[in-house]
Amino acid sequence: MTEKTTRLDLPYILSSQAQKHITHNEALQALDAIVHLAIRDTRGSPPPSPADGDCYWVSTPASGDWSGRGGSIAARESGAWIFHTPRPGWLAWFVETSALKVWTGGAWATLATA
Repeated sequence: MTEKTTRLDLPYILSSQAQKHITHNEALQALDAIVHLAIRDTRGSPPPSPADGDCYWVSTPASGDWSGRGGSIAARESGAWIFHTPRPGWLAWFVETSALKVWTGGAWATLATA
């Protein structure tokens, strides 16, 4: 058995693992960020005053706390940045442009809206 789920990369609680609540909370944080994903903006560096729950698409090149994280989703959680790598088929609402997009595996493609 692997240590993470295939599609969302969520951690499994392993039978011999101590402090199982930490793994469970990590999975809940990831779900909270990526389910009904709303990306506020595309940026190469962290905003000056992010709020918990804010998500950003990290452009390349990235700097500051996001250095080396270009091409990922930066989610603010409990005062810290958590990074997620999108998988093909993930949907996100881009707040800045009011557009629904799908991750193709290499780029965010805008979906037609009615």
